[in-house]
Amino acid sequence: MSRLLCAAVLLGLLLIAQGAVAQTLRLAGDAWAPYADVSLLHDGLSTDLIRTALGRAGYDTEYEQVPWARAIHGLSEGRYDIVINAWYSEDRTRIGVFSAPYLINHLRFLRRKDSTIVYQTLSQLHRHSIAVVRGYAYSPEFDADVELKKVPVANFSTAVRMLAAGRVELTVEDEYAARFALLHEPAEVRDNVEFLPRSLIENSLHMLVSVKLAAHQQIVMDFDKAIAEMKADGTYDKMIKLHGL
Repeated sequence: MSRLLCAAVLLGLLLIAQGAVAQTLRLAGDAWAPYADVSLLHDGLSTDLIRTALGRAGYDTEYEQVPWARAIHGLSEGRYDIVINAWYSEDRTRIGVFSAPYLINHLRFLRRKDSTIVYQTLSQLHRHSIAVVRGYAYSPEFDADVELKKVPVANFSTAVRMLAAGRVELTVEDEYAARFALLHEPAEVRDNVEFLPRSLIENSLHMLVSVKLAAHQQIVMDFDKAIAEMKADGTYDKMIKLHGL
């Protein structure tokens, strides 16, 4: 092989490799402040963490905010490469590969302030109606309990307004997300609901990468490595503080 031909082959391989690393990943997620919302600083904490980590790993990204069900459906069809905020559930492993946890969510029930509902075990809640966001996975025990009276709704705002109005008796949400959302609800909603003391579960928050993406395993490994490096060099903690958490 001539030197010129050899150089051309090497250049071609280099360009292919660079293109693989520099590919633009299509991120999707629903509005879930303070973790993800296009109206927030850098589109929210989760979006900021993920874009920063993937950027360090050499990936370009573009983010689209869509309803949760559309994000998951789009991931399964390959229209999106990554769902940014995903709690682990076994059924989702058929459509994507989970990263290591990059944040922890504390899920807590909310009730009306005039309610006497208590929670130690899920069996205590079987006779109470609970607003849940359609398509969300909460905890394996909660999701599998068919005796719970779950009322599917579009989002937490709808759930908490139904709760305040007495149309359901409970709802459940990540504590930080609920507190942030309540700041933007009317006083008659915000002032009439409260958290139950005991958490339902502490859920690890993951990035979910579509299995339709050929490099899905490599992307997950690159992301996990970048997050670990961000924690080690202090970037991770600085970003948490930047977003007020």
